[in-house]
Amino acid sequence: MKPYFVKTPNWLKRLYNKQIWDIKTNKKVIYLTFDDGPIPEVTPWVLQELKKHNAKATFFCIGDNVKKHTSIYNAVLTEGHAVGNHTLHHLNGWQTNTDKYIADITEYSEYVSSKLFRPPYGKIKKSQRKLLLEKGYKIIMWDVLSADFDQSISNEKCLQNVLQNTKNGSIIVFHDSKKSFERLAYVLPKVLAHFSALGFCFNKLN
Repeated sequence: MKPYFVKTPNWLKRLYNKQIWDIKTNKKVIYLTFDDGPIPEVTPWVLQELKKHNAKATFFCIGDNVKKHTSIYNAVLTEGHAVGNHTLHHLNGWQTNTDKYIADITEYSEYVSSKLFRPPYGKIKKSQRKLLLEKGYKIIMWDVLSADFDQSISNEKCLQNVLQNTKNGSIIVFHDSKKSFERLAYVLPKVLAHFSALGFCFNKLN
């Protein structure tokens, strides 16, 4: 597994300040986000856990998964959550021609109506970012990376990644994917219970 920041450093936020890394607030609000769904093996479980705490979240869906699992996607909307564009084919911006990248995102908008965008892997070229901003997209990054995708870390390490780094206005990344589910199943209920007990609420992005 390549290195990654669990807590996004301030210098990186300043360097890419046209991207949204967190929400500035003094209120006890957290923004949970889920990437790579929807899939039947994980997303319905996530929705159940969120409902237990009256929590709202933002799901950055892969377009291909929306097409395959439309009923689950519709359930996300019915439960009152927000959705965002995560490209149609989960493209790595650094490895993709800009015209192809933008075309993929535009085609995605035929299935999902949202101006929230998160680049898969967090990788996006300057040219891609510029065009998306011109089209009115908000590029949503994150303040805290749970690293639930990292199969080399323990469930407890994944939990501590979130508990030790989350603050008011944090945007936290989870994944409603099969690869991440073992860690997500351990961490998400504990995160919801912990921060609910501290008086936090969980809001969707808009």
